[in-house]
This record gives sequence, C-alpha cells and structure tokens, in this order.
Amino acid sequence: MEGRSDKHSALRLDILRHLYYKGALSINELSRLTGKSLPLITAVVNSLKIESFVINNQLAPSTGGRRALEYCLNKAAHKYIVAISIDQVVSCIALFDLHNEIIIGPSEQKINLCNSKESLSQLIAFLKAYIDGLAVAQEHILGIGMAMPGFVNAEQGINRTYYGLGENSISDYISERIGLPVYVDNDSSAIALAELNFGAARGMKDVMVVNVGWGIGLGMIVNGKLFRGHNGFAGEFSHVPLADSNNLCACGKKGCLEVDSSLLVLTRKAQEEMDRGVASKMTQMFTESGVLTGEVILKAANAGDQLAINLLSKAAFLIGKGIATLIHIMNPQGVVISGRGAIASKILLAPVQQAINEFCIPMLAEQCITIPSQLNKDAELLGAATLVMERIEKF
Repeated sequence: MEGRSDKHSALRLDILRHLYYKGALSINELSRLTGKSLPLITAVVNSLKIESFVINNQLAPSTGGRRALEYCLNKAAHKYIVAISIDQVVSCIALFDLHNEIIIGPSEQKINLCNSKESLSQLIAFLKAYIDGLAVAQEHILGIGMAMPGFVNAEQGINRTYYGLGENSISDYISERIGLPVYVDNDSSAIALAELNFGAARGMKDVMVVNVGWGIGLGMIVNGKLFRGHNGFAGEFSHVPLADSNNLCACGKKGCLEVDSSLLVLTRKAQEEMDRGVASKMTQMFTESGVLTGEVILKAANAGDQLAINLLSKAAFLIGKGIATLIHIMNPQGVVISGRGAIASKILLAPVQQAINEFCIPMLAEQCITIPSQLNKDAELLGAATLVMERIEKF
C-alpha cells in the first residue's frame, strides 16, 4: 500500500517471510523472531489481515495459560511464484503457492547450456509459453526465481559462465522480456536454501549441502545463513583437485572432482562399459528412452543394477573424500546429500561415510551427521521459489 514508511514496509516483508518459512506463528513468536515489540507486530499483522494476506490459523499449543492465536499466510490471497531449475541439459518449471505447494507443473524442456545465445532464447521462449498458459493473472505472480549452474552473482543477477551475456545482468535481460521481476542464484546455493528452510538442514546452524547432479556443487550454511564468500562464488566443490584421473575439466584445469564424479561423467562411463559388452539393465532403459542420462543411472542403481551401483559408489567415495577435507575446515553439524543424486541416497551414503571415516579425524567425523535429502528433485525448484521470497521488495 502507498504511504507506508520504509521501516513499516521492511517489517511487513519480514513478517511475511517468517510465515512463509516457518508456517503458522503467534504474535509472541513473530515478536521474538523480528526483535520488534508486541504492539507493533500486532498492528502490522492486523493490517496484513485486512489485506487478506494473513489469516487466523488456530490456537497455538498451550503452555499452561491461555493459548495464543497463530497466524499463517492466506492461500486465498492468490499470490504465486514461478520457479525454474536449470541444469546443463534440462530446465524444469513450476508454479508455487505461498504454502510451498506446486500448483501447476513441473514441466520440463531440454536446453543445452553449451549453446549460450541459443539457450537463452530457448529459456525465454519456455518461460513465456509457460506463463502465457497459466490460468493466473500476471499481477498475481510475485516473481520468477531461477536456480542455475555457473558462477552467479546473485545480487547483480549475473551469470559469468553461461548464456553469453558477460557482465550484463541475466535477471534484467529476462525481466524486460517477460514483464516480471526475476531473481537468480547458483543452483547449489538455491538447494542449500531449500534444505535450510524446508528440508534436512532445518534447525541446523552449520551445515554443508552437497548437490549431486550433472556437476558436484556445495552450499554452505554458516551460523544459520547461506555463506557466499567474498564475491558470492563460495562452494565450487566441483573444482577441488581430488580426481583420480588426469582428465581436463570444463574449467580448463586438471584433476577436478567433477571429472570423475558428476552424473554427466558417469553417463559417459556407463556407455563405454556397455559398449565393451558389460551387461546392465541400462541397456534396456536406453533402448526404451532413446537416450542414456544420469536419471537412468540413478534409476538403474535403485533397481539393483551392478554397473550403475559400482559407478555411483566409486563417485560417492571420491565425493566423501572431498567432504572429509571440508569437515576439517568447517567443522559442520551435518552434511546433507541433495540434488538429483539424492534419489539414490541409499547407495551414495555408505561410500560417502566410508570415505569420511577413512580420511577425517575421528573427533570431527563423529560429531558430523551425514543425512539424505527428503526433497530430492524438488529441492532445486523449491530453492528457486525461495529466491523470490528472499529478495522481493514489494508484496
């Protein structure tokens, strides 16, 4: 609404974010979380109720006296977020409501990021077609959250690795063509935000979130907040020099973890083994789908395929070796295995833990739990949606 003071608007957004992340909260809880007085919080919540953004939820659990009212975001306010998760091969899009539920989607489209200018045009066309097909007025969409690989400056909206825009903001570029605010971040950072707020890292202060996907990413939570580093590029786990081979990485260096452990590399290795005559369920899966992907390897491993299990186990041991190194540096409370690879977490966790036990000082290893994500493929989409709530300036 017009005429609000900057401080009032900031508090209003702060309250909405807390309700988004934590669900139903009482006035006392909101006061504690925001550090503001009870009368001020009551006044702002009442104004949000008048605007129908907030509704009474139910009475909070009794602590011995009169039970407090709880408040939550109102689904009937019809405010939505478009979230898109992007990897080197496939882009996936969905429409979320403010209760983190997917309303429409997800829809996928193959977009090869190696073709920078072409991939950007395809991405914009994909977004336009999806939004135009929604039975939702554009004014009800708060914004577009985009999680993508590469060296991403989230504040400036710049992706220095893909799309060929150089130092120009991809956020501004897409926003001008779509007509909605756009917020971007590195995919591993977005996944870490999802795990911190809604997933396995919820309630943790210091945790590493490993993104097992087409590459190997890392999001670091330090003191309950995402750690980005000096220029926003912290967490380039893929390029730690731990690979057993001397293969050249896409970054131009040799020995990067990614060259022996990413799903793209495992896909190539699986194809080479099958070409040599190694028996695998993936041969039939490949025949049925027409393409061998990381998803096929993950599904085959879960189905007990020996080749897929061996490939994933070797990669997971190497990832665990890298995690052991990071545990010595960060001393985290926990490590979350997330991203696409989390669907095969029952296979990944054992070799990861074996490597941690082998290479990490016991006193540190014993105090750090390794846990699988329960969000699986939705982690990146949910993280992309979170970017809008993190950065939005007007509700």
